[in-house]
Amino acid sequence: MKNELTHINLALAWLWILLGFVSGLVLGLFFRGENWLGGYASFKRRMYRLAHVSFFGLGVVNLMFCLTVQNFGLAGPLVQYASWSFVAGALSMPVCCLLLAHVPKAHLIFAVPVVSLILGGMLTLTLIVHPSKVTGTADTISRMPEVQLSTIGSK
Repeated sequence: MKNELTHINLALAWLWILLGFVSGLVLGLFFRGENWLGGYASFKRRMYRLAHVSFFGLGVVNLMFCLTVQNFGLAGPLVQYASWSFVAGALSMPVCCLLLAHVPKAHLIFAVPVVSLILGGMLTLTLIVHPSKVTGTADTISRMPEVQLSTIGSK
């Protein structure tokens, strides 16, 4: 199950990075229009830019989560909850940005992605800081291989 979960986060990460490129292309086709989406400083245009940037940012967050789970060998129900929290946050953030661009009174909708991402971050931090208190991760960090740093040219 652990590999399936991290695979979902990894696939979402790269899909979101790709969508960041594509949405940048689409926005770039129109950005020269001085009054496009109400002008550069308009609320609507800022929400479109935030949606575009959220693809990159949340893609990287999901990638980092995937790498963290794999590198620390984390497992258990908290990993599942964190994984789905990051997926929910990534899926809902650009949707909320675009919805808010057209319906500003719906600003409370931002609670969905923000709470999801905060929960995912808190769970991941808990898994890393207190692995022995979490089912399935006992002694994970103590079993990590020692890494020796060397300088270039040393023998």
